[in-house]
Amino acid sequence: MGRVNYMLQLHNLRSRHGSRHRVKRLGCGESSGHGKTSGKGHKGQKARSGGSIRLGFEGGQMPLIRRLPKRGFNNAAFHKHYAIVNVSDLNTFEADTVVNEQLLRESNLVRGHFAGIKILGEGELKHALKVEADKLSTTAREKIEKAGGTVTLRERRTTGPNKTDVTSSEVESDVPAATARPRSKTKTRSRKNQSE
Repeated sequence: MGRVNYMLQLHNLRSRHGSRHRVKRLGCGESSGHGKTSGKGHKGQKARSGGSIRLGFEGGQMPLIRRLPKRGFNNAAFHKHYAIVNVSDLNTFEADTVVNEQLLRESNLVRGHFAGIKILGEGELKHALKVEADKLSTTAREKIEKAGGTVTLRERRTTGPNKTDVTSSEVESDVPAATARPRSKTKTRSRKNQSE
């Protein structure tokens, strides 16, 4: 007898074999295998409804993750996050527009905190733009210049004593070498006299 082929419809849909399991019935007497404590043991925090212990907790004892020594250097603290902008995203601006960080923030192409802006070469640029960025790929530079635009790399920023962002050239010019005072020798002489 041949196999009967029929079209699947809403009234004859069936679950895949093995996808549905029998519900574990708890508290149906000791002979059921899940009676009395219903698989939760005798009292305690884990036996309560909603009670749980976080991962790595050892009852107040110093946990293993804190007992193990930490050695080695981790570069994650010094990682710099750059806001990524593709060449195709720059088509939203009109020709001969100066595209900088302020304009990108106003157009919501970049947001949040980042160390700088990086231009990548995905897509095509339709018209000439004046792009100011911190980093850019070789492909992005070629596509911008091919469209008749220009690329200006911003100077790297360093943190000054008043925690404001200034360029490295400004930091060097603020403290000329001629104004540096030589170390006085009077204090060293007085310390020698006291020791004698």
